[in-house]
Amino acid sequence: MKAATVVQLKKELETLNSEDLKTLCLRLARFKLENKELLTYLLFESGDEAYYIEGIKEEADLLFEDINTKSYFYIKKSVRKILRMLKKHARYSNNKETEVELLLYYCYKLKTFKPSIKNNVTLTNIYLRQVESIEKKIIKFHEDLQYDFRERLNDITDEF
Repeated sequence: MKAATVVQLKKELETLNSEDLKTLCLRLARFKLENKELLTYLLFESGDEAYYIEGIKEEADLLFEDINTKSYFYIKKSVRKILRMLKKHARYSNNKETEVELLLYYCYKLKTFKPSIKNNVTLTNIYLRQVESIEKKIIKFHEDLQYDFRERLNDITDEF
């Protein structure tokens, strides 16, 4: 079975009434956790972006606390898992400022992580790649936002 294009789906959805749309959404939510998470964001959390960001940061804090620090292997696996989670939630928001905010927080947590990520090349590269990604995203913002985010990025990257 070949999936329909977004344009085709949009045209078909326009023909449905609200009850049928509700049924389709609930059926979608049953099949994948990501669909349910996206619906949760859209219905309950999209109105207050700051609260949403704080919730994700708290979740990231818990994940950073649970990292097994006995080996850099386990640290790398956990750090990548946290990054995937942050990017997934940033994708739900579809707001570039939210994505940069979360990535800045991730870089801050990585920089302050004990044992230091400077002792491992892979972890250092993950950190540096995220800093580059943030820099590329900041360029697209308004000048005031660029300045604010650059200041925060400079604070994080100093002495690394």
